[in-house]
Amino acid sequence: MKPVCLIIGAGAGIGGNVGRKFAQEGFHAVLCRRSDEAGLNNMVEDINSNGGSASGFLLNAIEDNSIEERVAAVEKDIGPIDTVVFNLGAQIGDRPLAATTYKAFEMGWRLATFGLFRTAHSVVPHMEERGKGTILVTSATAAVRGNAGQHSHAAAMGGRRMLCQSLNAQFSSSGIHVAHILVDGAVDAPDTLGKMLGPERFQELREAKGMEHDGLMLPAKIAETYFHIAQQHRSVWTHEHFRPALGGTTRASSLALVSEDQDASSSAVEIRSESERQVAASGRHLPDHDPRPLTAPPCRARFLR
Repeated sequence: MKPVCLIIGAGAGIGGNVGRKFAQEGFHAVLCRRSDEAGLNNMVEDINSNGGSASGFLLNAIEDNSIEERVAAVEKDIGPIDTVVFNLGAQIGDRPLAATTYKAFEMGWRLATFGLFRTAHSVVPHMEERGKGTILVTSATAAVRGNAGQHSHAAAMGGRRMLCQSLNAQFSSSGIHVAHILVDGAVDAPDTLGKMLGPERFQELREAKGMEHDGLMLPAKIAETYFHIAQQHRSVWTHEHFRPALGGTTRASSLALVSEDQDASSSAVEIRSESERQVAASGRHLPDHDPRPLTAPPCRARFLR
């Protein structure tokens, strides 16, 4: 029986490509999305026709028991869930405070935070019983920086980030790897950026900044990073990873805060970015406050051996 990778939010961008990557590596990919059954079926058929194994289901994540029932059905009918990819977006648009209704604000929370909580609440007991499992959570710049007009999105994604940290703190010692993957830049994805801009503007942006220019992140390449994180040895688990764009939204190469195993007894070793290493080598003082914006965080990884 193949291990299962359950993807909640399997569009044509990150989610679908992550499913394709895991299927190529020997997993059965279970692709779930809210709408576009024809597009979902095409993704499943493409994976299966190329030697992989996949199935697809429509799932409205804000409906009562939809996530819980899907997790239970996968465990019963398909196989043990080894990896969950929670890839639901929570962007409701750019709205000033007065135009953000209670319902709209709550919608972001239900998608970004409560949906992840329900997913974890359903799947973690199975993973804990098996002594292993991985939860990969797609996030956004809004998780670390709030912008005007993004009240719902920033609060929702910030909550998603904190929930990931809480889950990691409780379950890393049980063999469950929780990773918060912050995608800090524009992704070449027709289901997200394409719909936001419209087909003509999206194609113009792709021709000007994407494709051979490498100014838009390619979902297939992002999928490689997701699979790499899922396969990390426990001694170097990444908890938080920043995925930047070239020369635009961020200049930091990455941030990886490795999972803190509560049972670890040795002290932590901090590894910083190359620029910080150079400062340390020169004997100059590295200020506690980094003047760079939050979209360019200092690269730090903490390893507990």
